[in-house]
Amino acid sequence: MKMRAAVLDQMQAPSPYAASKPVSVETITLGNPGPGEVLVRITAAGLCHSDLSIINGDRPRAMPMVLGHEAAGVVEECGPGVTDLTRGDSVALVFVPSCGHCLPCQEGRPALCEPGAAANGAGTLVGGHRVLSRPDGQVLNHQVGVSCFAEYAVVNRGSLVKVVPDLAPEVAAIFGCAVLTGVGAALNSAQVRLGQTVAVLGLGGVGLSALLGALAAGAREVVALDVLPEKLELAMSLGATRAFRADDPDVVQQLRAALPGGIDVAIEAASAVPALELAWKITRRGGTTVTCSLPNPAHHLLVPVVQMTAEERTLKGSYLGSAVPTRDIPNYIALYQAGRLPVDKLITHRLSLDQINEGFDRLAAGQAVRQVILF
Repeated sequence: MKMRAAVLDQMQAPSPYAASKPVSVETITLGNPGPGEVLVRITAAGLCHSDLSIINGDRPRAMPMVLGHEAAGVVEECGPGVTDLTRGDSVALVFVPSCGHCLPCQEGRPALCEPGAAANGAGTLVGGHRVLSRPDGQVLNHQVGVSCFAEYAVVNRGSLVKVVPDLAPEVAAIFGCAVLTGVGAALNSAQVRLGQTVAVLGLGGVGLSALLGALAAGAREVVALDVLPEKLELAMSLGATRAFRADDPDVVQQLRAALPGGIDVAIEAASAVPALELAWKITRRGGTTVTCSLPNPAHHLLVPVVQMTAEERTLKGSYLGSAVPTRDIPNYIALYQAGRLPVDKLITHRLSLDQINEGFDRLAAGQAVRQVILF
């Protein structure tokens, strides 16, 4: 079928993107769903820092590529072997297409699915093939098996979670990445417990979702850190108990004076090594520092190993919120519907597909939390 989609031909275009237009909206061809695949009509798709990291070259990927990895949609057609979804089902798209058979999947860690990771790195669907192309026949790569900045997508069945149909599309979309990653970082990776103190560094869609997750878990103190005052104000309006400028040279001393000993759990979501270093410095003895961001692969963190031992400190990564999407997305939606996870307040802009470059300018400048393209 023919459809409109957002295509990136080359990384590292100069900003502002509204002028350089690295992402072009084109009419391309989408193939039919094969065995184990599903055709989805996209209703909404969120702009995420992970998309920006491909545009600016921090996350090198195979080019050219149809972008987008956070979305909601409606099932249009199921390929052979897909029997548990039907036309008209509402779904959230997940950017790790878990196979269910590799060792991580068998261990209950589908976010680390090995065939899914291999396909995502290669720019293909699971199985190694591509179903996107230009009218001249040029094959286009898939972004992490989703490529949802488009009117339709063909995805592996393992990339879909059925959701309740009464969610607004823009809200349903952000559960596939921002909410799943951030809330999961707090609940699954950090395992925040009732009464703990939690700090969140980097207040984008993922960081603010982590903040909401910590509040839902019953943390007694939830501290927000960012370099932008407006992000700190938003965090306080969402329930943060304290806020600090992350670029204040005295922030460590200020925080440790307010919370003697430091923080039980520090969650870094800023995609910047200095933010992770700060998260480490404010974590107490015996505490846990979690990173759920994806900085440039060339960036490294140095920590004193003796401190890890003598203070029994934990430093851990969190990918896709260490989630089991088929379990966690319905649970998080239920919390949202109960008023305990107000993630709709993270949506700051609603866009058309043709406004995508301007949206990435806002994201790069920190002028938006979650922007959602509506189809």
